[in-house]
Amino acid sequence: MFKSFGRGERTSATTVEHPALQVKPRHIGIIMDGNGRWAKKRGLPRMAGHHAGMLAMREAIRACDDFGIECVTLYAFSTENWKRPVAEVEYLMRLPEQFFRNEIDELIKRGVKIRFLGDTSRLPSYTQETVRTSMQRTEHNTGMTVNFALNYGGRTELMSAIERYAKEVAEGRATVGDLTEAKFDRYLDTAGLPPLDLIIRTSGEIRLSNFLLWQAAYAELWFTEVLWPDFTRDDLFQAISDYGKRKRRFGAIE
Repeated sequence: MFKSFGRGERTSATTVEHPALQVKPRHIGIIMDGNGRWAKKRGLPRMAGHHAGMLAMREAIRACDDFGIECVTLYAFSTENWKRPVAEVEYLMRLPEQFFRNEIDELIKRGVKIRFLGDTSRLPSYTQETVRTSMQRTEHNTGMTVNFALNYGGRTELMSAIERYAKEVAEGRATVGDLTEAKFDRYLDTAGLPPLDLIIRTSGEIRLSNFLLWQAAYAELWFTEVLWPDFTRDDLFQAISDYGKRKRRFGAIE
């Protein structure tokens, strides 16, 4: 429907050859913000912004893979996003189907493994089918892992993790008092994934918005004024380069 809308003037004009990254994060989380404002600036419906954001997401996944990132988590739809207009929510629920229909073959060729974070049981049946199919088709891939946080909220994830732990205690499969941070990790949606190293947020907002709250404890944060549909490979390279210059002490003295 919105195929003819471009992503803005920055996309092709700024792309350059990038040197090899000497220090890079294993796991990047991206809060893809600004689709609606991008559309409003151009006098377009919000759905056009979401379509352009999907194209930017495709390029970000390709760039992360090309840069050798091990894992990327994309904040696609939060538990709070249900408050949006019904028509917008319905459009957003259709985007995964459109995205994977167009991109799954390339993702498989790249060896990408798809995972989903969040409660997908509340999603429409057609979206749930897309979730199942994309995971099944990539489950044996050994390349970069791409997580789509869909109907995801950090607080909900923590509550669900506590419930899982409590259930194991009640069933005698876990013992009160033996829980450590490392053991708690396995109750989270991100179980088995590398620690979160870097969070990127676009559009000038400076907050986490309920994204990977436990995992973000020692993640580096990088914010940009760029609206998500205008976010390019160059912006990603800049974020990773900046990450490589930071000193990560984790509470210790250098």
